[in-house]
Amino acid sequence: MTSGIHHVTLITKDVQPNVDFYVGFLGLRLVKRTGGYEDATQLHLFYGDYAANPGSLLTFLVWQGGSKGQVGAGQVSEVALAIEPGSIGFWIERVLRLGVKSEGTAQEFGETVLKLRDPDGVLIKLVSADLPALDMPQNDIPAEHAIRRIRGVTLLSEVQEETTAFLTRYFGFRAAATEGSIQRLVSDVGDVLDIRDAAGFFPGAPGAGAVDHVAVRAHDAAEVEAVEAELRKRNSSLTNLHDRNYFTSLYVREPGNVLIEMASDGPGFLQDETLESLGSALFVPPDTADPDGVKLMLPQFGLPGEERVVYRDLIYTHRFHVPPEPDGTTIALLHGSGGSEMDLMPLAHRASPHATLLGIRGRSTEDGVQRWFRSFGPTIFDQDDIRFESGALEAFFGEIEIAYGVSRGGLVALGYSNGANLLGAALLLRSGLVQRAVLLRPIMTLGDVPASDLSDTKVLIVLGQFDAFRTQGEALAQALAAAGADVEVVTVLGGHDLTDADTEAVRRWLRDSEAAGRNAQE
Repeated sequence: MTSGIHHVTLITKDVQPNVDFYVGFLGLRLVKRTGGYEDATQLHLFYGDYAANPGSLLTFLVWQGGSKGQVGAGQVSEVALAIEPGSIGFWIERVLRLGVKSEGTAQEFGETVLKLRDPDGVLIKLVSADLPALDMPQNDIPAEHAIRRIRGVTLLSEVQEETTAFLTRYFGFRAAATEGSIQRLVSDVGDVLDIRDAAGFFPGAPGAGAVDHVAVRAHDAAEVEAVEAELRKRNSSLTNLHDRNYFTSLYVREPGNVLIEMASDGPGFLQDETLESLGSALFVPPDTADPDGVKLMLPQFGLPGEERVVYRDLIYTHRFHVPPEPDGTTIALLHGSGGSEMDLMPLAHRASPHATLLGIRGRSTEDGVQRWFRSFGPTIFDQDDIRFESGALEAFFGEIEIAYGVSRGGLVALGYSNGANLLGAALLLRSGLVQRAVLLRPIMTLGDVPASDLSDTKVLIVLGQFDAFRTQGEALAQALAAAGADVEVVTVLGGHDLTDADTEAVRRWLRDSEAAGRNAQE
């Protein structure tokens, strides 16, 4: 049996600092970027040595803007990376020079350890260990000081003896030394699983800054399947076998509840990229519906030295998608009830491929559903909250002008359903909010309509022919027109859900309104 660590998978809430730390500071190579197999709209990044060898791989599920996890029993608590025994001094100087958070040095199992915290708070240990070195990418770290491979991980188990017996029986590790409350297991390669007695610990919780699982190695798919057959004989061990394209995977929870994956060494990461181009393309699982649209919903980032958006802490959580050749237009997107800042990006991109997209997340939640303002019933709305959030939206548009250089003249606001409801109300409450707005399936939410001057505002309203709220959308169109807005109403075949007809209506209107604006300037 092949034994050793294949990869470790963790969770991050912010992709750019994550890339900067693992590529820029630690010097690993980004070897693959994909949409997740469980959720294609979740970015999954893989870092490793130059050739993406098992034993070097740290992977991250990107929960962009997600909540923080809690390390506890039933989780991996620490990740250790091996360095040359004489390299601790180099890394201490690098930590101090680059301002990386450090918890100092220690001795563990006779090895010198430098403890660091990554941007999400994960404890990363650089360990002076004489392990075979893998070929790391060339960068500003001298080859003799580069990360060599994964040294090991620490598992927190409330049933230490049972966890130890399970991992040694099924995954080829063998018991080695003990130190304090830690039992060390070692593989044929020399990497380790440290099993810490966590009796009495609070249970861990998934989230940013937590480890999702550790994967151990199998030679091939046949070995994974053989172990899965053995585990199925244990009534208490629920297993899941998956084809992850780059390797065959088996998932099982060991007796202490830590999620363990067994991953085959092959076929590997060179199936869809060359060795030289590893990590440069974005892939999604082959059965993904609308793969191009899904790619637009994944957060963008820049490798060290590349251009990137430097995000500011503004009123609303937000995300940009910048196309390769932006035309100067920015479309601000306000999602519907239960949506997110990414939902409307595919539609907006298809309607205007060269526009920069700015997805915005509503701040109100009802029964766990993300919205833009409070309501007391299906069509009974909190008027004070609508006015407050309209003011917040206006302030946000002012913030992005200062923070990102998004001018009001180049800004188009597009909302769907609940997002369109807020946008329609804000147009009436805040004259001059934007010059162009698209409202998809909106309704009139204001009880009292103030006097407004929207003579410089163009609005497209797209209604569904069979939408139960269609007449209320028509009422909003009449109110906007009465305030002086140039309103075009398009009715498409369908109900409240969006269709390709909406995309075409938005595309045509954006093109025509942009042309009309240019002609007016001439």
